[in-house]
Amino acid sequence: MAATSSCGRLTRLMFFTPLFFAFFGTGTSIAQVPLIIWSNDGLPGLASSPAGHITSNEQLANYLTSAFGSGTHTVLLFLQDKLSKDDFTVFAGVFGNKQDSVFQNLEAALQSSSSSVTLPALQWSHSTSVTSLLEEKLGVSPVLVDAGTLSQLNVDVSVSNLLIINLPYCTDLQKACREVLRDNDDIIGKVVTTMEVKNVPYTAMYTGSQPSQVISEPSVMNQHAGRLLLQAVDPDVKPPIMFNMSGGPCIMLWAQNLNISFSAPPQWLDLAAETPSLAGSLCNSTNSLLVLSYPSGVTLRFAMSQRFYPVSARNWFTLDSVQLQSNGITASFIGSRGIYAPAEYSFHCQTVSSFRDALLVPNATNQTTSDWRLNFIDFQIQGFGLANGTDFSYASDCAGFFTPGIWMGLLSSLLMLLVFVYGLHMIMQLNTMDRFDDPKGPSISVPQSE
Repeated sequence: MAATSSCGRLTRLMFFTPLFFAFFGTGTSIAQVPLIIWSNDGLPGLASSPAGHITSNEQLANYLTSAFGSGTHTVLLFLQDKLSKDDFTVFAGVFGNKQDSVFQNLEAALQSSSSSVTLPALQWSHSTSVTSLLEEKLGVSPVLVDAGTLSQLNVDVSVSNLLIINLPYCTDLQKACREVLRDNDDIIGKVVTTMEVKNVPYTAMYTGSQPSQVISEPSVMNQHAGRLLLQAVDPDVKPPIMFNMSGGPCIMLWAQNLNISFSAPPQWLDLAAETPSLAGSLCNSTNSLLVLSYPSGVTLRFAMSQRFYPVSARNWFTLDSVQLQSNGITASFIGSRGIYAPAEYSFHCQTVSSFRDALLVPNATNQTTSDWRLNFIDFQIQGFGLANGTDFSYASDCAGFFTPGIWMGLLSSLLMLLVFVYGLHMIMQLNTMDRFDDPKGPSISVPQSE
C-alpha cells in the first residue's frame, strides 16, 4: 500500500505523475481497482510499501479496523460502476495541466482534507467488495443517496452512517468517458460541499465496483522486486559530500575514488574511503570553495566560480583549481576548459586526472611536487544552483559527442560513399558502339595472294 500524509504530494503523485503507478517484475493478469480515501476528521497513517505492491482485502480490512474501530463515523462511498488507475493517468490532465483534468473537484477535496490515503492497486474479486467491508466495520446498513437529495437528508452524527453515491461509467452507448468522469467529479464536489455546509465530520472513499479494464500487472506480494534486490545487495553506495550554508545545501561532491599519489611510480591512496571535515568551506553567489580535510593529514580544496557569458546568455560555473596539501606542502592543479557546466547543472566525468587526458593541469611553479598526481573516478560536483539536499541537478558530462567509435563509423561510411560514387561514375561513362556487324549479310572474303 502506498500512502502519504501530505495532500499536495499525494495529488501530484495521483494525478500528475504516471510513474506513480509504475510496477516492476514479471506481469500476470490481476484484477485491480484504485481506492482513494480522504477525511476532514483525521485518518491513521500507513507505512510505505514497495512499488508494485497490490493491496489485499485482508490488508484493507486491517486498515479499516484501525480507522473505524472506535467511535461513530460517517462514511461517503463514491462507488463508480468501473474504475481503473488508467482512468487517472489518461483523464487527469497532460503534464499536470489542471485545466485539462476531469478530477478538479476530487483534487480540491484531497488538498483541503486533513489527511488522505491512496491505494493505486486494490485486489478485486467478485466475492468481496469495499461495501461489505464497510458494513462489517461500521455495523450499519448502507443508504443509497444522490447529490440532489443529500441536502435534505438529516445526518445523525451520534451514530455511524454509510452513505453510498453510485456513479456511472462510460460505455459505447453513452457519451465520451471524459464527459462522464467530469460529471462524476461534479457530483463528488457537490456532495463534499454539502457535508461541509452541514458541518458533518466525514470520511470519503472513491473506488469502482469493478475494474474498467484488467491490465497485465506484476504481483510482488510473494516475490522480491528486482529493484528492491539491487537496493538490498548494494549497501556500500556512499552518500555525496554535502556542504550546507544558511540552512540549505550549497556544494555537493561525489566520487567513486579520490586517488592521490605523492611519488613516482604512483602509489595510490584513496581518500574516498575516509570521512573528511568540511571546515573552511564557503559559498556565495559567485564563488564556492569546498575544503576536505582528511584524518590522514591530507587536504583537498576545490575552488569554483560562476559568471555570466553574453554569447550563451546564461551563467556558467567552472572548477578553477584543485589544491592538494600534505605535510605543509601544497600542489595546485588548474582546471582546464573541460571542467565547466551551466550554473544550474552539475559537472560529471568518468575520469578526472592530472596526468592522462588531463583535465587538471599541474601548476608549472610546483617544482617540489612534480610527482604528485590526482585521479578521480566517476567524479561529480556542483557548487551552485542546488535545488535540494538529496540529489544533484542535471549533469553536464565531459564526454564529447564525437567518440572514436563515431569517428570510425563516419570515416567508414565516407569511404563506402566514395567507392559507390566512383563506381556510378564509371558506369555512366560507358558508351555503345556506333555500328554492329550484320550476321545476315554476305560474309567478308579476303583473297589470298601467293
